[in-house]
Amino acid sequence: MDTTFRIGCILLSVGQDDFHSQVLHTVKYVVSRSDYTVQTLKNVTEYLSFAKNISVAQVFLPSDVMSDIDKLDMELSTVADTIEEKTRENSKKILTVFNIIRSVLITVAAVMLVLSLLGLVLSVLGHQHAIYIFIVSGWLLVAITFVLCGVFVVFNNMIGDTCVAMEEWVANPHSESALSDILPCVDQRTTNQTLYKSKLVVNDIVSVVNQYIYTYANTYPPKNTSYYYNQSGPPMPALCYPYDGNLQDRQCTSQEASIANASEVWKNYTCQVSSTGVCMTPGRVTPIMYEQLIAAVNESYALQHYTPPLLSLQDCNFVTDTFRVITSQYCPPLERNLKTVDAGLGLISVGAMLCLVLWILSANRPRREEEFVGSSSNNKLATGL
Repeated sequence: MDTTFRIGCILLSVGQDDFHSQVLHTVKYVVSRSDYTVQTLKNVTEYLSFAKNISVAQVFLPSDVMSDIDKLDMELSTVADTIEEKTRENSKKILTVFNIIRSVLITVAAVMLVLSLLGLVLSVLGHQHAIYIFIVSGWLLVAITFVLCGVFVVFNNMIGDTCVAMEEWVANPHSESALSDILPCVDQRTTNQTLYKSKLVVNDIVSVVNQYIYTYANTYPPKNTSYYYNQSGPPMPALCYPYDGNLQDRQCTSQEASIANASEVWKNYTCQVSSTGVCMTPGRVTPIMYEQLIAAVNESYALQHYTPPLLSLQDCNFVTDTFRVITSQYCPPLERNLKTVDAGLGLISVGAMLCLVLWILSANRPRREEEFVGSSSNNKLATGL
């Protein structure tokens, strides 16, 4: 009996601790995936906003492109805020529920242990009336432990059903389901539009850069014009368009500078200037213009490399990957720990019931002894008469 109770307490303590830790790890993983998604969207939004400020020799992006960027920024910000808000809200609810459950389990185990020890001491000392009170309290706690067993069986089924639903979702993804409350998807239209617009912006930035190169850097303007700075030497290569007219990837030619190496290539075409800003050495761009060109190139590079991760958000692929990891790495330990908690609660209930039976027997023993003594005395009196 005592061994059963102790084993139950150990199983309950170990099981609830492991279960709570696993829940924390699972929630943290989901939140980290959500944070990655939100950060990806915010990165794209940030770089698109920076693109509006790109200018080379006072040449900016077309106004219609800037307007489209503003609309797209609003959509991306809304999507990012929705994902972040839903994930934070749901994770907070989950942690609150399981923290309450953990506190209840610890309290029940502690109270049951204290109650059993006090009941044992009182039964040995023969405090009959106090034992009756402990018996009533003990039955209530036994009932509570059985209820908790049922609750955890329900939790076990819920987690099992959720894991099965995730497996089915991975096999057949769809954006709208009950699982959307755990980790919402990113709208496919938004990702497609963002990818399309980012490619368009990259090509537009390249056009702004090349417009300056072809119009001013590689020409010989008269001295009395505003864009004369004594440019000379071999013509500098134009910036390569990374996408063709259909916004498909294209290969750069040998006469073009790619976005990746333009900063190194154009250094060779930068002149040294006098105090008046005129080139004193051969070169096609001044240091100031070189910085403006490189700023535009860096913006193109950022959009070109930070926007493609949106593909992982398209068709809820990032949700699929998250659920796949949860079902393979997090679900089995959760289900195993829940079974351990159930076993611990069951053993505690059985041990407590055995304790109650012994208390009842112990409480009734003095009464039986008194009845036995009384009957013996009556028999002696009858014999004497």
